[in-house]
Amino acid sequence: MSTTEVTSMPGLDTISDLAAQLRVDSIRCSTSAGSGHPTSSMSAADLLAVLVARHLRYDWDDPALPANDHLIFSKGHASPLLYSVFRAVGVVSEDELINGYRRFGQRLEGHPTPILPWVDVATGSLGQGLPDGVGVALAGKYLDKLPYRIWVLCGDSELAEGSIWEALDKASHYQLSNMIIMMDINRLGQSGPTDLGWDIEAYAARAAAFGARVIAIDGHDLADIDAAFSGAEAATAGDQPTVILAKTIKGKGFSEVENKEGWHGRPFPPDMAERAIAELGGVRNLIVRGPLPEPAAGADAGAAAAAPAGATLPDYAVGDKVATRKAYGDALVALGASDPKVVALDGEVKNSTFALEFATAYPERYFEMYIAEQQMVAAATGLAVRGYKPFASTFAAFFTRAYDFIRMGAISGRDVRLAGSHAGVEIGADGPSQMALEDLAMMRAVHGSTVLYPADGTSTAVLVKAMAATPGISYMRTTRGAYPGLYPSGETFPVGGSKVLRSGERDAVTLVGAGVTLHECLGAADQLAAEGIHVRVIDCYSVKPIDTATLTAAAQATGGCFVVAEDHHPEGGLGEAVTSALVAAGQQNLTIAHLAVREMPGSGTGAELLAWAGIDAEHIAAAARELAGGR
Repeated sequence: MSTTEVTSMPGLDTISDLAAQLRVDSIRCSTSAGSGHPTSSMSAADLLAVLVARHLRYDWDDPALPANDHLIFSKGHASPLLYSVFRAVGVVSEDELINGYRRFGQRLEGHPTPILPWVDVATGSLGQGLPDGVGVALAGKYLDKLPYRIWVLCGDSELAEGSIWEALDKASHYQLSNMIIMMDINRLGQSGPTDLGWDIEAYAARAAAFGARVIAIDGHDLADIDAAFSGAEAATAGDQPTVILAKTIKGKGFSEVENKEGWHGRPFPPDMAERAIAELGGVRNLIVRGPLPEPAAGADAGAAAAAPAGATLPDYAVGDKVATRKAYGDALVALGASDPKVVALDGEVKNSTFALEFATAYPERYFEMYIAEQQMVAAATGLAVRGYKPFASTFAAFFTRAYDFIRMGAISGRDVRLAGSHAGVEIGADGPSQMALEDLAMMRAVHGSTVLYPADGTSTAVLVKAMAATPGISYMRTTRGAYPGLYPSGETFPVGGSKVLRSGERDAVTLVGAGVTLHECLGAADQLAAEGIHVRVIDCYSVKPIDTATLTAAAQATGGCFVVAEDHHPEGGLGEAVTSALVAAGQQNLTIAHLAVREMPGSGTGAELLAWAGIDAEHIAAAARELAGGR
């Protein structure tokens, strides 16, 4: 069959053919792969046919064009539909669609990722595409100041996710009228009906309660869809996001499966696929492209910016007590002065994380996400899509709520910087609900992540600057308490490095600490020196990547004797990072005393809790004495 290119605004009859093609191609690719979600794709095919043919302003030959609209499939399992759209606009071949979908080494993965240049963010973990879209919309309205729209396709199953409603709440709060959210209400989830089924009125009430402008339509009536999209486009001049509630039928177009349970995530066997394709009118080869984006003032500056000037970092004197959370805020302001792409977000604790300093200095580049940590990380991811350098901060413990968004940010390949304050038992009286004791392990486990834990103001400021140029997910753990400065201004702290603060030819044991416990290691070293026991002290400020060379040299110098102290649970933190690095480097005859928080803490002073956990100077010195005595 020959290819038919549609170069002018298509009529609804052509769009009907396009919708059938999208359904057929969704069936063909999933049947060929032996897996996929054809019925979830078929329910939304009419929405996408109208969108790409008449409303999505996109230059498919230049996906990086700043003025392009953005299309996000929050229901990422409907990837057969998205990839069928890519074939229909001529950027993916029929061969790649049919023979490359879900195949090893191919780019048409089971759920979309930005390995494809037309995909902004990885989706498939439901409830994430819409929150990510909020970040893109924030960039469009407040930073790029370009008229692109963000079109998000949501499934009704994911409307049970709280993150969807966090996203709608923030979209309304920030008056993101450039967001158009298509909700595919097909009634059926994976294992049965959704909680609201086809109760469109209930969905409408909920969306309206979160401040959205709501349009309810028949999701298979092309004229109804077209009118709804036109109305949504007209409303972008207003102050509300638009939610289009489209009542649809799962498996639409193939009578054997329409509105039937048991077909979620199941490709049709070849004989069924043949019947479905015949019922849909056979294979088609339409190439249909919709309108191009209109040239806009400032479009060339949307995602690109001139190289920033060097930041003048804050200066802290050796010995001056500075909380690293305060140094984080100071450094962020310094970065903001030199780099207009730096933006900040916080989870309504900005006076504690010191993101308040950036919010005060650059309010136009600060976005308050309130107590919505999932949305905060998602918005940071969306801002990164547009080339900005987001720094998102909250108490370290609360990043656990957003962990799925963090790992999906890594899958998206976006550069997102996270800062967690108030970590460990050091915070004292607030008690265990506020004490992050698993954050280092959590962040180390993220693919390609960087994990930093500075001990003073100077190192913090330098490492904040380094984060701005660090790819992937980077995390900095900061402290609540103020501790003496250890390093002079101008000291360098490369990511992946460390600092040796005490060393000598007669070193018997190596003490390794980071952040709070580095100060305790130094205290222990002073005690031991008075007793004639010489130790090496390493500031392991870069937990991942870790400085294997320095650790290996220390192992050789001190006979493999280490005391590693961390204000963290023993699993997955500094101790395991040190141990795995040494073992991987081939070190043998290691003797490692690993001091960590092994019981459930309560309230108390920081000093009391460090002693209770066995990670203060006294306990570190005792562990070193025992190791030194055994040599």
